[in-house]
Amino acid sequence: QVQLVESGGGSVQAGGSLRLSCAASGNIFSIYTMGWYRQAPGKQRELVATITSAGSTTYADSVKDRFTISSDNAKNTVYLEMNGLKPEDTAVYYCNARLNTRSVPYKIGDYWGQGTQVIVSS
Repeated sequence: QVQLVESGGGSVQAGGSLRLSCAASGNIFSIYTMGWYRQAPGKQRELVATITSAGSTTYADSVKDRFTISSDNAKNTVYLEMNGLKPEDTAVYYCNARLNTRSVPYKIGDYWGQGTQVIVSS
């Protein structure tokens, strides 16, 4: 099976920083894209940032000047460095990966972590 394990969430004051990590493990053949999404109370889930295995990145406009996504391909791990946090960043953050498994290497699947809570207080 494939598992995405997240860490680094928590509660911080406005202006503070957090670093989220997500490690993919299991029956993985190849990872194409990893990223982060978030869902605030009463709102739809939205894309925060993504990164491909070649290092190409995308960001939501609301975070692009404050957040940085990076990855370690050898460890199948993606990171999200969050600086200058604002109360409106409060949400559950979900790790996502698009990948092939070893058992079915020619099919691309979409996998999600369990979500980690980020709370930013003013």
